[in-house]
Amino acid sequence: MKIIIEKNYEEMSKTVMYRLLGYMYKDKKMNIAITAGSSPKRMYELLSDTIKEKRSFPNVTFYNFDEIPYAKKQSEGVTISNLRKDFFTPANIPESQIHKLTPENFNEHDAYIASVGGLDAIFLGIGADGHFCGNLPGTTTFSDETVEVFFDESLNEVMAKEVGGIEEMMPSYVTMGPKAVMHVKEVVMFATGKKKAAIIKEAMFGPVNENCPSSIFQLHPNFTLILDEEAASEIRDII
Repeated sequence: MKIIIEKNYEEMSKTVMYRLLGYMYKDKKMNIAITAGSSPKRMYELLSDTIKEKRSFPNVTFYNFDEIPYAKKQSEGVTISNLRKDFFTPANIPESQIHKLTPENFNEHDAYIASVGGLDAIFLGIGADGHFCGNLPGTTTFSDETVEVFFDESLNEVMAKEVGGIEEMMPSYVTMGPKAVMHVKEVVMFATGKKKAAIIKEAMFGPVNENCPSSIFQLHPNFTLILDEEAASEIRDII
């Protein structure tokens, strides 16, 4: 495990951007899975300003690693919609360089990834409950590859917030499971803020177990954790 600590959210975002750019600049085909959400917003702003109208990256294909469908909206799911808004559209990423994981193709996703040589990197965040991708505690097991997750009433509030209301909720979503993510050549996780400090300590230095899904990355041979000082505040005395 490699841990990088930056002063604040802005500096952390720059470091994540440069790590992602490093993969994009490689002179070979690159398959990269990226995250939506609040943590990467500034990183995508910086990245879009850096690359739009300046250089194309035809060697890069971007992947989403989970998807939450809408029940009524005639549109793409939550993840791809947010990735388009925050990155693909501002950065002028061509449609030919976007491969979507959807509820319709999730059964073929692992075989497809294998057929293109696997994912070179995945950039993801961590939830306050230790989840990554759509792997919330109690929803998947460490042996799961890409799966459909049917959620119970305990997740209704969370899912309703994701889709914008109870009327848009579907009974399930799809996600790359822990086993699928562990197959990725490099995992880059990043987190910001004091609210993530406790779970960072638990996930990275506590026991490896499915109650804290991100703890599995203690076992990954090429895992990088990028934090700001607040997110790293509870591990300063350990590292």
